[in-house]
Formats: sequence, C-alpha cells, structure tokens
Amino acid sequence: MKRAAFHDFFNSSAPIILPVIHVISETQTAINIDKLINAGIKGCFLINHDFDVATFLPIIRSIRRSYQGFWIGVNFLAVTGLNAFPILASLKNEGCHIDAYWGDDARIDETTRLQVEAEAIAKVKKECGWIGLYFGGTAFKKQRPVDPKDYRTSAALAGNYMDVVTTSGIATGDAAEISKIKTFRSALPDKPIALASGITPDNAPDYEMVDCFMVSTGINIDGDFYNIDPKKLNLLILQCQKMEGLK
Repeated sequence: MKRAAFHDFFNSSAPIILPVIHVISETQTAINIDKLINAGIKGCFLINHDFDVATFLPIIRSIRRSYQGFWIGVNFLAVTGLNAFPILASLKNEGCHIDAYWGDDARIDETTRLQVEAEAIAKVKKECGWIGLYFGGTAFKKQRPVDPKDYRTSAALAGNYMDVVTTSGIATGDAAEISKIKTFRSALPDKPIALASGITPDNAPDYEMVDCFMVSTGINIDGDFYNIDPKKLNLLILQCQKMEGLK
C-alpha cells in the first residue's frame, strides 16, 4: 500500500488516529468505541492483553455485529500472522470481517536478505483468503532487539511484507526516538508508517512524519489501562487537525 492510498482511505492527510482498546469485556469495549464514534474517529484496534484468543473471539464477533460500519483491527497478543491470518479468514467466512491485523512481530530479520519467516507469513496470508490491512511490527517493543544502526535495513525489508510498517518506543507508553522514526521514514518514503507507543497530545507534532498513531496510554484516563479519556482524545484530534496538509 502507498502512503497516499492509506490517507485517501481515511480521508485525511494528517496522521490517522487509530486508538487501541485493551479489551476486558464486550461492554467495556462498546463503551470505548462509542467514545471514539462521538469524537469522529473512524476506527480502532482491539487487543487481548488479559485472556487468550479463544476468549477474545466471541467479543470480536459481537462487537463486529454491533458496529458494522466502524473500521476494526485486531491484535492477537503473542501471535504472529502465521496463526492469525487463518483465524481472520475463518471469521470472514462466518460473515465477521475484520479490517486489519496488527502483529507485534512481523518476523523481519535485518541480519539476512532471506526473510524465511516473513515469507511464510505472506504465503499463509495469500492462501487463506483474508483481505485486510496488515500492520506488521518492526523493531518493535518487547520483541527481539534491533541495533539502531540496522533500523534502516529493517524498515526497508519490512516494506516488502506488509501494508503498514509499524514500530514503537522501547515499551508501552514510551515515546520512540525521533531519530528512529526519521530513519524509518527515509527508508520508506512512499510506504505508510504507524507508531504504536508513546503518542500524547503534547508530543504528537514531533511525529508529523508518521502516517498513523496507534494510541492507548496517551489518551486513556490517568491510571486506567482500559478506558479512554474523551478530553485527551479530543486534544490529540486537534493536534492532528493542525497537521492536515503538511505532508
């Protein structure tokens, strides 16, 4: 996917805000999606921090039925696309289409030109028949460390295997180094890049070169891992509106 196509899809040239909801129940998820819709947000990611995929799936099905016009992506924690894409294809065959999959580890190996694991994931995605956007974690928090000198190589390789190259700071809630994001942008001038940690209304302008903000901690109620603060969300929206047309 090209950067222009990504922004055209969401009808904005500014960084696209896709909040991340850490799911604990169907009710809690619905309450937070309602907050997003009321703020004019077009989509979000759901992630299962507190239970396994089998427990997560009924919630996904129910939320999809309740919010059929809302863009929904999922992250199956600690699961790569190798197993996630067949699950998404099965959901699709049930009539439950999920718009995107975000994997924390896209299995990019910057130490070799042969991307055996990334190729295997790409093969499974193609063969299973699921059609949606793939946000692939690259030099991502809590995964195999990548030497900063290899960020450019890692980003360039990743661009061949996913729709949106997705990176982060060193931990949940930690902002990424600006130099890292600039390196990714230099390696991927025409590919969408998402940032999945550390974005806040205060620092968002520092990352105007990013195409997508996947944000949770920075817009959540203070001390609450699970619920969005509409005031913080609106402040982030205002910051992104100021970036409209800058790319």
